[in-house]
Amino acid sequence: MTRILLIDDHSLFREAIARLLGREEDFEIVGECATVDEGIAVLQNSEVDVVLLDINLGVQQGGAFLPLARDAGFKGKILVVTAGVSRLEAERLVERGCAGIILKQERPEVLIEHIRAITGAHGTAAAPSPLPETLGMAGADEPPTFTARERQVLRAVFAGQTNKEVAFKLGVSEPLVKAVLQQLFSKTGVRTRSQLVRIALERHWKELEGQSD
Repeated sequence: MTRILLIDDHSLFREAIARLLGREEDFEIVGECATVDEGIAVLQNSEVDVVLLDINLGVQQGGAFLPLARDAGFKGKILVVTAGVSRLEAERLVERGCAGIILKQERPEVLIEHIRAITGAHGTAAAPSPLPETLGMAGADEPPTFTARERQVLRAVFAGQTNKEVAFKLGVSEPLVKAVLQQLFSKTGVRTRSQLVRIALERHWKELEGQSD
């Protein structure tokens, strides 16, 4: 039996996927949630084999879930199910431990087959390529777009605030701030806070000048 956790902020989509997968005799839905924090809480209290993760969770970026899940001791597979992702971001997700990426417009059978493939269910010999042939978004040459939470953290970093100060200001945990910061590094292709500030000034000044989210 493959135990599955769904993380998606669109309740109708989440419920539809739960009903679809629930019809499969070898699948069990152990949790449904809309945020990264809720997903981590489920992992800490339930046995989970596969997480189906949307990377656009309103003010949160789902990619932040990957390092937090590993820090929480999760040893299963994380499969991103999204409407679209850039080639660069897709490669970053795979580098951070994503087992594969499925587009929401794919046939349901593709999702089911992919889950079985990455878990080795039904004698599957090998998992498919983690990157789909079509990603549903423009390539890595286009500037990245940021979630509302990423913009908040970006402005805070530009203002010189520490992770602890950002967490207190936004009312979130410090590990979540660190995860969002790592996602900003991934999206912008930098490795340090100082590099992030420089890139923000050069290429993303509109994000800094925008009104607070």
